[in-house]
Amino acid sequence: MTDRLLATSDGLAEAATILAGGGLVAFPTDTVYGVGCAASRPDAIEAIFALKRRPPEKQIAILLGGIGDLHADAWVVDRRVEDLAGRFWPGALSLVLPSRAGNDRTQSFRVPDHDVALGLLKAAGPMFVTSANVSDEPDTLDADDVLIAFATQPDGLAAVLDGGRVPGGVPSTVLDLTVTPARILRPGPVTAQMLAEVVELAAAPID
Repeated sequence: MTDRLLATSDGLAEAATILAGGGLVAFPTDTVYGVGCAASRPDAIEAIFALKRRPPEKQIAILLGGIGDLHADAWVVDRRVEDLAGRFWPGALSLVLPSRAGNDRTQSFRVPDHDVALGLLKAAGPMFVTSANVSDEPDTLDADDVLIAFATQPDGLAAVLDGGRVPGGVPSTVLDLTVTPARILRPGPVTAQMLAEVVELAAAPID
């Protein structure tokens, strides 16, 4: 059964304990409710795919509490990352970074602009997070929506952190920093004009 936790210090601590144990927790962000597992428990990622009925080829982003959570020994954190994070984090910008391991692995990172989400990330550390809904179903905007969305899978979601209703809206801008110039993979609230003030952008493709 899914527990409903209040967005208090006790609720955040309980959610962090669940995540440390490999459980899944849903919580509010600056766009929609998300569901995730601790980045320190990558063994729990499969449970996210099962809960959402998500195609396995779709990668899951990592949410951070701040740029200090971004491990420069594992990912390429250059001046562009530092400048963009300083300007747009917390906020609606996801950065896709290459691995330092010399392979083709990439990972998307974002710092959400929501007090409850940041409180949970501070308590639990970075998290693999995606939207808290069954794939191709409507987004969830409050705790009740989350409980309804996963009503047939109550054992898959350990808890939902009730932080009230979120605004919904446009997903984050996704910027690919594995290439130079940087390339916008998904337009969003942080516009090309805003990004161009900080980094060099590749020309938009011609339809």
